[in-house]
Amino acid sequence: MRKYSSKLVDGKDRAPSRSMLRAVGFKDKDFHKPQIGIASTWSMVTPCNMHINDLAKVASNTIDKNGGKAVNFNTITVSDGISMGSDGMRYSLVSREIIADSIEAVVGGEGLDGFISFGGCDKNMPACVMAMLRLNRPSVFVYGGTILPGIHQNKKIDIVSVFEAVGKNANGELNDKELMQIEKKAIPGPGSCGGMYTANTMACAIEAMGLSLTNSSAQTAISKSKSTDTKNASIALMKCIREDLKPRDIVTKKSLENAITIVMALGGSTNAVLHLLAIANEAKIKLSLKDFERIGKKTPVLADLKPSGRYSMADLVNIGGVAPLMKMLISKKLMDGDCLTVTGKSLSENLKEIKPYPKNQKIIMPLKSPIKKDGHLIILRGNIAPDGAVAKISGKEGTSFKGKARVFNSEEQCLKDILNGKISKGTVIVIKNEGPVGGPGMREMLSPTSAIMGQGLGNDVALITDGRFSGGSHGFVVGHIAPEAAVGGPLSIIKNGDSIEICSLRKEINLLVSNKEIISRRKKLKQFTTQTHNGALTKYAKLVSQANTGATTT
Repeated sequence: MRKYSSKLVDGKDRAPSRSMLRAVGFKDKDFHKPQIGIASTWSMVTPCNMHINDLAKVASNTIDKNGGKAVNFNTITVSDGISMGSDGMRYSLVSREIIADSIEAVVGGEGLDGFISFGGCDKNMPACVMAMLRLNRPSVFVYGGTILPGIHQNKKIDIVSVFEAVGKNANGELNDKELMQIEKKAIPGPGSCGGMYTANTMACAIEAMGLSLTNSSAQTAISKSKSTDTKNASIALMKCIREDLKPRDIVTKKSLENAITIVMALGGSTNAVLHLLAIANEAKIKLSLKDFERIGKKTPVLADLKPSGRYSMADLVNIGGVAPLMKMLISKKLMDGDCLTVTGKSLSENLKEIKPYPKNQKIIMPLKSPIKKDGHLIILRGNIAPDGAVAKISGKEGTSFKGKARVFNSEEQCLKDILNGKISKGTVIVIKNEGPVGGPGMREMLSPTSAIMGQGLGNDVALITDGRFSGGSHGFVVGHIAPEAAVGGPLSIIKNGDSIEICSLRKEINLLVSNKEIISRRKKLKQFTTQTHNGALTKYAKLVSQANTGATTT
């Protein structure tokens, strides 16, 4: 149980190490216990993580009472909701790598025998899992939990309501006073953004993967059940250490397929594609866009959850969370129930006592009457995206779109024109130079997509980009276009007025100009130069892979 810590604290020659640890609270008996990291992502940067240290304290106390010695440490968080639409958003995806690196550095550097990691928002959650798999020491993930919805005029609202209210205000549908009321009411307290956005999507995927306890994904941040989940996860971690059960024993190709399946069934975020590819990379498992295509063909969308649906994650919590859905999918052989989990039991064994959803609920549809008969995350290819792109097609947008290109070199340029009413029906907005290298950092386009919806153009305008989308984005949107414009991808040669066709049925996205014209334009293409000169963004741009492989730096 002391595979790593013993090397740092055993023997006379390790007296200096013990001396340092005594100063932070170690007693004689603690040097004979396994040292357990408590990887907190607490910060007051965002409501998603503001309560995490309270959970970390629960974990520390539980570990100390169950034969371990807790060692608390912290890492960073970048708030997407705050930085969205600004240069600060360039750091969002980059922070995933920084967080994974920082957890690795502390656990590896301090010789911790295992750790429990807490994630509360979009990037620190996959980052925690990436670190777990990279280190491959006994570890368990705990989700910080979803926020409760805000209430405005007797309707439930959330952060996406605010983004869309900006668009409504711009076109005169909403006055300044009501915009302010929505701003003040949308975020009532701690927890992650309340729809099936990226944080809740990844929480469900991690649970389906087997790295967190049953329904850890489906508890509100301020609930007693979240505290209980933390206690139980800490006890499970001690069992993992005793049995030497490690993340790579749990995460397999089948368990990753389970994660993709649950993302499809829930109508989850496009970001899950990037993050699951990155997680697979750390697990040394081959996963590609083709796996998402294959699983999407047989997995229906069953959840009527925001942003495309009507309900919040808190509503799903109230009817039993994601566990009954997983049990149903296993019974229909859409998920593999034999996969191992951090409890030491299989997924099916964990779900044995889970009851079905209440008969009168309208959030999760039965398999015989799905919201969409196949997956909503559509992998597109064509002369715009030879290596693939990801579209989020819920079925409400239609299956195809054809229009004239309006090209922008950045998100800011695009948003300004949308809010000023300069985008007409039938337009395919093209935002380039926002990819992993070109951004750098692959910003999310929630501001323009929300402005489009707020302007009432959701069914009449498409948006394509080498950037990515928030889990809160909806409409006819295509992101993750690979290769990106900055490395010479076809997106770089699109001009204003070009015809573009997107077809989810054929799974294609094409620029409707001749091959001769494409070749001519590519010959005239100037090499992209990044605007960064030092620091994290520059290092990221030099190391990062393309979106179709997860935008990873390892």
